[in-house]
Amino acid sequence: MKTPATPISRKGFTLIELLVVIAIIAVLAAAGFAVGPTMMNRAKKVSAQASATALAGAVEQFYTEYSALPDPGSNSSDAEFNTSASGNALLQILSGVNLNDQNPRKIRFLTAKQAKNGMDGMIYVNGNVSSMLDPWGQPFYIRIDYDYNESLTVDPSGTAPSVTLPGRKVAVYSLGVRDLPQANASTLVKSW
Repeated sequence: MKTPATPISRKGFTLIELLVVIAIIAVLAAAGFAVGPTMMNRAKKVSAQASATALAGAVEQFYTEYSALPDPGSNSSDAEFNTSASGNALLQILSGVNLNDQNPRKIRFLTAKQAKNGMDGMIYVNGNVSSMLDPWGQPFYIRIDYDYNESLTVDPSGTAPSVTLPGRKVAVYSLGVRDLPQANASTLVKSW
């Protein structure tokens, strides 16, 4: 008499199944690593855009309040400042420091987050604004219409063609990259 064959119960995975799962995980990881830097750069651009818009808005609010543009001593028809060294006085005026009696009410037109690791925000020294940097650690550039003809010509540091902006009192831009040779029209972050 023959005994019926009992089915063999299989426990675990075969080698082929394991290799297929590992291949799927590798493909998903590669796709994630490829998208990661692009998404980080996009997030930096959004943050820089918000800061550039805030700077331009602060100058516009100052003009609305005092019927004059903040002038840290440019003595020029249209002047460009950057927010590292030459823009220090401008940042202080917009932050409510009574510099040269330009902001006698000490209104804080500009508030921004504090920079982390020297990037993406305001840097303070002894409680005063020292500079404001974009997410790549570079300064913002602020062009102000001091001849009040409501027309600005902006030349973004030679990285893009100059552009004339009618009807504007202020224009703010960032190069959008860490190194100047890599900056071009597509990397610029601008307020206009």
